[in-house]
Amino acid sequence: MRALTWQGKEKLSVETVPDPVISEPTDAIIKVTSTAICGSDLHLYSVLGPYLHQGDILGHEPMGIVQEVGSEVTHIKPGDRVVVPFNISCGSCWMCSRGLFAQCETTQNRAQGKGASLFGYTELYGSVPGGQAEYLRVPQAHFGPIKVPDDAPDEHYLYLSDILPTAWQGVAYADVPEEGTLAVMGLGPVGQLAGRIGVHQGRRVIGVDRVPERLELARAHGMETINLDEVDDVAETVIELTGGRGADGVLDAVGMEAHGNPAMEAAIKSVGMLPDALAKPMVDKMGIDRIDALTTAIKAVRRGGTVSVSGVYGGEVDPMPMMEMFDRGITMRLGQCHVKRWIDDILPVVQQDGDVLGLETLATHRPSLEEAPEYYKVFQEKADGCVKVVLKP
Repeated sequence: MRALTWQGKEKLSVETVPDPVISEPTDAIIKVTSTAICGSDLHLYSVLGPYLHQGDILGHEPMGIVQEVGSEVTHIKPGDRVVVPFNISCGSCWMCSRGLFAQCETTQNRAQGKGASLFGYTELYGSVPGGQAEYLRVPQAHFGPIKVPDDAPDEHYLYLSDILPTAWQGVAYADVPEEGTLAVMGLGPVGQLAGRIGVHQGRRVIGVDRVPERLELARAHGMETINLDEVDDVAETVIELTGGRGADGVLDAVGMEAHGNPAMEAAIKSVGMLPDALAKPMVDKMGIDRIDALTTAIKAVRRGGTVSVSGVYGGEVDPMPMMEMFDRGITMRLGQCHVKRWIDDILPVVQQDGDVLGLETLATHRPSLEEAPEYYKVFQEKADGCVKVVLKP
């Protein structure tokens, strides 16, 4: 089969690799029909490169048609159309029984000090081959895959794999009261969906970004917007727009790739240039992020409000404004999305008439799998009005 593989720092290529096979009774094989590039895939380009190996298959937002199932997989069968959650969880361990699927104890990576295994996401999370490929082996398929109807385009359901439940969890964690205000830092795919969910739930939403296409798209879906290049202080602007109090909840949908601090950016990139043996401990124990978006979120939330973090961070020594956080009594909630925890809440909204969250039109680019390396770069550079890329194997 053909698959997108990591070949080195900022070097990807589509190669012919062996087809996946059933190796456990809880496995399934799917033929991938759509697979998206996620913003967190861009971290693999350089920051997390030391944890990748030449030939690793990337991607964790796939859906497709079941080809084969193991003997213990009974809720799906060949021919079914399924979406595959990005985190691999068993559904029955202590963590899963409490809805903490991203911390599944069956697939947890204890040697690395990390949670549940993820598709296509480095040795930190299990080195499981990813879904930017023609076929995908799905471990723990007795629980993970989400069966979806055949009567809608792929993109109506594709984002159940990651960004839609991630956005849903982010909004839920922000805990915005009825008639309250949600501020969203970053209007990439997760931020766009979070804002739309907030609007759908009747909240006032203020979205923050600097990319014109993202700001325009947010306004088209009922959000107020702040162009961070047009104001002196984003947090102060949010406070002014909320009667001097601040937003009830602020969602950081940016993560470690935030811009605004050239010194931190240089430090992050310099670690990626080191040999793996040196880079790994520095990333794991001394890593630092560009936390401008997170700091802004902390300063923009009202006293007693909640900061929800959906953006991925990897630092261990990030400086935090602890005195301000303590004095203002804010709550923070964060972490990998527990995808299947939210599916029963999300599906009734997704299946409403009219595509109320605009899922079918979120993608701006739909290249073939063979074009994936080029479109990683387009997505990274936010070029050509790129908001979301969906690959077609």
